Amino acid sequence: MAGPTLSGATPGLLVREGPSGAGGSAGDAGRALPASRKRRRRGLLRLISPVVLLLLWQGENKLGLVSAQKLPPPTQVWSTAVSLVTTNSPAYGTLQDAMLVSLERVAIGFGCGATAGILLAMITGLSRVGENAVDPPLQMLRTLPLFGLIPVFIVWFGIGELPKILLIAIGTAIPLYLNTFAGIRSVDGKLAEVGRVLGLRRSELITQVVLPGALPQVFVGLRLSLGAAWLSLVVAEQINANAGLGFMINQAEQFDRNDVIFVCLLVYCILGLLTDALVRLLERRALAWRRGLLDQ
Repeated sequence: MAGPTLSGATPGLLVREGPSGAGGSAGDAGRALPASRKRRRRGLLRLISPVVLLLLWQGENKLGLVSAQKLPPPTQVWSTAVSLVTTNSPAYGTLQDAMLVSLERVAIGFGCGATAGILLAMITGLSRVGENAVDPPLQMLRTLPLFGLIPVFIVWFGIGELPKILLIAIGTAIPLYLNTFAGIRSVDGKLAEVGRVLGLRRSELITQVVLPGALPQVFVGLRLSLGAAWLSLVVAEQINANAGLGFMINQAEQFDRNDVIFVCLLVYCILGLLTDALVRLLERRALAWRRGLLDQ
């Protein structure tokens, strides 16, 4: 009776041959379906905690623990959201228009910041000279509060869109830079030695060994940067904004409309959750070769 043999197609993979000598079987194809079901199940399970929070929020209102003026119930927030979507308020405009303005700012700021963060991380991660020249200013910039930059940016760039975009770009670039730098430096040096033995040039080592090895950390930085982009947007829209979710929050504060404020905050939460889910999807596709402990 034949024992386990090493598959020639996949080094290191132990495959038990059947009577026909073939390593595959009909059961291998059947395992793909449970995997897809597991992913759908995980997606549904991630919705449980937000639903529970909404139920607790509504229950708190029924018990009267906090006044509805301070903490409006989900039903009132939903009613306000519907009103903001269907009615063009002279004070707030419409919710969808404000959301589109904020999305545009985040998209531009995130694109600029992510590009700068990755490029700077490659400069510092692949060169000691680059690290000594670029990393110290970035570490200083990392410690500066965004609110502290607002008056400086107003003096330098005025009160238009540019200072808002720059604040979002800075908030985005730092987490992605730190994680990409850490990912590049954590690549096993033995892999580079193997690449040199195989005759790979430096550019090929970077594109075929270093960057793929740093991808897990890059995706971590990408998720953190998207969160930072939404946080930076709140700060950026304090600069004399006349449209956007931040502008709507400022107007609602003046009119003492906590329900409108909560609508905007929930929109921030939903947009952040959706963008994080998009990055998680890209991560699963790009890192399909990596299986974590919970995937076993």
